[in-house]
Amino acid sequence: MRKWFLAVGVLLSLQQVGNTQSVISKPATDTEKVKWLTWEEAVALSQKQKRKVLLDVYTQWCQWCERMDKATFQDPEIARYINENFYAVKFDAETKEELTYKAKVYKFVRSGKHGYNELAVVFLGERLSFPSLVFLDEDLGLIQSIPGFRNPFEFEQIASYFATDSYKKTPWSAYQKNYTNSRLRD
Repeated sequence: MRKWFLAVGVLLSLQQVGNTQSVISKPATDTEKVKWLTWEEAVALSQKQKRKVLLDVYTQWCQWCERMDKATFQDPEIARYINENFYAVKFDAETKEELTYKAKVYKFVRSGKHGYNELAVVFLGERLSFPSLVFLDEDLGLIQSIPGFRNPFEFEQIASYFATDSYKKTPWSAYQKNYTNSRLRD
């Protein structure tokens, strides 16, 4: 009889682990995915309804960019936060498309194996690094560009720093030290 109770207990435990696993690995629904826009769409929307803009600056060959897409931008909590607070743009730094920013047209420049769009240099400076995050204010003015891969927790801290306008009054080190809003901590 004890063996039977033990077996039932083990089976119930395994079922619970299986149920938990299915919730954890649940794919994001359409409402939980980042609503990526083109540069032109974000500019047009920001003229109608002011909102900060987040650029995910990437290249087709960048493995860390792909990793950030999977690890960070596919996180349902991150996607929700981005959609609520930013116009999000997937910005290919090597796009051959002419892009307009503040009444100036930026073009593709051939350089090395790949080349780059001049607008990427405006946002990232002379040292192009991928992936990079670029935050623009409601009037499309550059707030900050941040190079490198960011996991969901790091991204959440950074995004909330800019979304809440904390960058205007609080140094990053103080904000980071006192940050407690995360639902992504282990």
